[in-house]
Amino acid sequence: MVRRGQWLSWLTLGYNSLEGILAIGAGVLAGSIALVGFGFDSVIEVSASVAALWRLNADVDPIERERAERLTLKIVGILFLALGIYVTWDAATALVKREGPDESKLGIVLAAASLIVMPLLARAKRRVALRLGSRALRSEAQQTQLCTYLSAILLGGLTLNAMFGWWWADPAAALIMVPIIGKEGVEALSGHDSCYDGCA
Repeated sequence: MVRRGQWLSWLTLGYNSLEGILAIGAGVLAGSIALVGFGFDSVIEVSASVAALWRLNADVDPIERERAERLTLKIVGILFLALGIYVTWDAATALVKREGPDESKLGIVLAAASLIVMPLLARAKRRVALRLGSRALRSEAQQTQLCTYLSAILLGGLTLNAMFGWWWADPAAALIMVPIIGKEGVEALSGHDSCYDGCA
């Protein structure tokens, strides 16, 4: 199960590295706050995968495992809260200044692809986390699931802007992401996650 967890973390790390580069690049070119925020979430997911790999490598030593567990949860929580602050500031600024993004076909394709890939990865990672009894790994799996929700919100905002020219849909979509991001951050920092023992 540890080896499987490591493989899933490496797979997530690779996918999110590519996703982050493409999303941030496309977001900057289109001026899309939601797309850039989504890209930064991918960067956070990469960081969480690295932390999860470290946690899995510590599994053989009970003392090291518990220390890695606590630190991994804190890292994931801090990264979530940092993302929430960034997205809130950027989206609020865009709404005040009435700055709408350009259309981003790459962003739409990327969000749609993540809606397929992320739920599969999250489910597999939750199973490993439950077998190993790790809250930190459950939190990291929940972060992967969060990417699914963000993908759906992003897809909605980008599509509305592309089809109807609703400039406010993008920053509004970004702000909708913030409570979800903040909740995950607080739960991780407090040593909990939103996936209980019944999750599968």
